[in-house]
Amino acid sequence: MKVFRGLPNAAARAPCALTIGNFDGVHLGHQALLGRVRAAATGLGLEAAVMTFEPHPREFFAQKAGDLSKAPPRIANLRDKLQSLSDNGIDRVIVEHFSAPFAALSPQEFTEKVLVEGLHVKWLMVGDDFCYGARRAGNVQMLLEAGRHYGFHVETLPTVMNGSNRVSSSAVRAALAEGDFVHAEALLGHPYAISGHVIHGQKLGRTLGFPTLNLRVPHRPALSGIFIVQVHGLAEQPLPAVASLGVRPTVDDSGRVLLEVHVFDFAQNCYGKQVRVEFLHKIRDEEKYVDLPTLTAAIDRDAVIAREYFAQRIQERDGATTATDRI
Repeated sequence: MKVFRGLPNAAARAPCALTIGNFDGVHLGHQALLGRVRAAATGLGLEAAVMTFEPHPREFFAQKAGDLSKAPPRIANLRDKLQSLSDNGIDRVIVEHFSAPFAALSPQEFTEKVLVEGLHVKWLMVGDDFCYGARRAGNVQMLLEAGRHYGFHVETLPTVMNGSNRVSSSAVRAALAEGDFVHAEALLGHPYAISGHVIHGQKLGRTLGFPTLNLRVPHRPALSGIFIVQVHGLAEQPLPAVASLGVRPTVDDSGRVLLEVHVFDFAQNCYGKQVRVEFLHKIRDEEKYVDLPTLTAAIDRDAVIAREYFAQRIQERDGATTATDRI
């Protein structure tokens, strides 16, 4: 999959079947849309393309207003989003820098400069509530008219439902915020995870007796707290672990978000390795403690809970295997 930061240059442009959106989390609704784009591209002999934005438009406007609380928390980092798009058969992704000049484009300018001249769009799919251009003045009807004028086909995808509920990034964020990983998985179509490269930290966990793998989280995540997790990428099988995702209020007042993972019974140098941390169960919210001994005691309790969780899973698995063997 080719990834472009901004519109491709003239030599790299190619006729494409395109969809546009933030694609935070790449949930089942997104996957249905991407599948349709992939099928159309194959049928028309085009490349399947996605235009997405960095930062999220609502993040941009929240920062402009000086109130980042108005920005939606992120389900996925850019690396995980791009991997999901690739997994869904997309050939090229345009990561458009969402800026004041871009936000000021009128619907007409967006159509001409971005869709027609910049991307050579021949087929376009959007959600049925899609809006575009300055002040979100463009709508699906205007896009249909533009397609007829400039020679590209436009389709809309109805809302994808999970039972009686709409599948949306907002619904995924709500499930993650509540620690409801079963519901999140039902919306995403896969277990929730965060990937990244292991970085150097303050080495405090090692001092406390709980060495951790540290992953930088550049944006405000959709969840925080202490979690039971398993880590992929360090061994053939996922490794059991306990993790803290948050701002570490007891030891750091910078507000920087970090994912710290203590892998049980594991002692290897992992700096620079890319791992995927899969979230299984929320233990509790993040807390600020009066001193390091109190923090250490809390971590110890969390580790005991996590170990018991994995012991129970093994017991249930072995019981299910025994029952199967009897059949």
